[in-house]
Amino acid sequence: MTSLFKCIFPTDKDLFRKVFILAAPVIISNISRVLMGIIDMVMIGHLGGAAIAGVGMGGMVTWTIISLGIAFRTGTQTFVSRRLGQKKYNECSIAMRNMQAFAFLIGIPITLFFYTYTIPIMSFFLDTSTDAFKSSVDYAAFGFLGTYFVYVMFIFQGFYTGIEKTKIHMKATLSANLLNLYLNIGLIFGTDSIVAFLDGSGFEFFGMAWGFYNFPAMGVKGAAIGTFIAIIWQCIHYALYLFNDKIKIKYEVFKLNINLEMLKKQLVVAYPLAFQEILIMFSFTIFYKILGIIGIAQLAATQVIFKIMHASFMPAIGVGQACATLVGKYLGEENPDKAETAVKESLRGAFLIMGTVGVVFACFSQYIIPLFTNDESVIMYAIPGLRFVGLLQFADAVCFTLWFALTGAGDTKIPAIVDVLTHWVLFVPACYIFGIYLGYGFWGPWVSFGLHLTVFAIFMYVRFNKGKWKTIKV
Repeated sequence: MTSLFKCIFPTDKDLFRKVFILAAPVIISNISRVLMGIIDMVMIGHLGGAAIAGVGMGGMVTWTIISLGIAFRTGTQTFVSRRLGQKKYNECSIAMRNMQAFAFLIGIPITLFFYTYTIPIMSFFLDTSTDAFKSSVDYAAFGFLGTYFVYVMFIFQGFYTGIEKTKIHMKATLSANLLNLYLNIGLIFGTDSIVAFLDGSGFEFFGMAWGFYNFPAMGVKGAAIGTFIAIIWQCIHYALYLFNDKIKIKYEVFKLNINLEMLKKQLVVAYPLAFQEILIMFSFTIFYKILGIIGIAQLAATQVIFKIMHASFMPAIGVGQACATLVGKYLGEENPDKAETAVKESLRGAFLIMGTVGVVFACFSQYIIPLFTNDESVIMYAIPGLRFVGLLQFADAVCFTLWFALTGAGDTKIPAIVDVLTHWVLFVPACYIFGIYLGYGFWGPWVSFGLHLTVFAIFMYVRFNKGKWKTIKV
């Protein structure tokens, strides 16, 4: 009982509180993003299984390219938090400008290329004769078009989180999510459908929010356009906070200089993550493709499950980002023991969050899934699938928290290599072997996912305990 008490409750209450003070705004913003994604899924779910499958595949393929922004965020946040600990405040903004300049140079060509070739790219993943393919193209086109803006957004996020201004991240995300919700309702269903739906309900006055302009009913394409506009607004909202006197003066954000030497070091930290994120997300597109081969209902069920999964790991990402900032700051102050304690308290918090949500998934999936779709063939697979995901939450907590902790210290190369190897040597082949070759269908890819997650969690735990991350200089 004593060991259980020590496992659950914090041993360093002040540091545990510090983690959650930093993490709370990020958690709130991430939860809001989850809620918006869930509402989107509910709205798209009413368009049918093909729409769910198409949006799922389109979103996964575009995220493969967009995920490069995570490397930009890490290359920014790792240096900003370290310089914050060293009290080199002007170098915090230099780190941000460096990465914004680099993102512009490569982000614009990437955006234009993938937007131009959306149709041939999506034709690799789905049968072009299906309704799911059309939906995937409608969704992916605007996803690709927003790629550069997502890179900008990630870099701002890394900067503000690195200087411990996580409330800015929360405010920018909340405003973007509300705009996204408003636009999605109007553009997916159209003004006429919304007004007709509210007629006689007693809530007709809500129709005024969409009645001033005749939004056309655009279905999946409307959801994509709404998200695209919201992302642009989020970038603008982040940029406006640079004019805050406390940030503008302290960090000298409007100086135009960049530091090529620092940029080289930032890219050394970021490039393993760039390859890691792209290759991992591509492995998940293969995961989706295999499920699409098995069946559209199985693919749609997987998309629903992944959307709901955000309810557990998006808050844990907030804890992880706070952990990364504290690790960088304490290493900058040359206090590695405090950095290690921050990681342990963050891991404890992630366990509590993801474990609790995992229990909810396992016990109440039969009530959760029907909220997202009324397609019985999708529900049949999604309910047991969500229960299985609930059992994986503790392994996922280890992966998320320790990944952020090590990247916050600048230890990116070896974890990236191992993560890529476990995906492409273990996960992807197992998906095909179990799902198609051995004929286990829906469960083949999902069991393969659980196997990969467990192996990578064990590696990350061993890597963290070795402690080499404490001596890395950035």
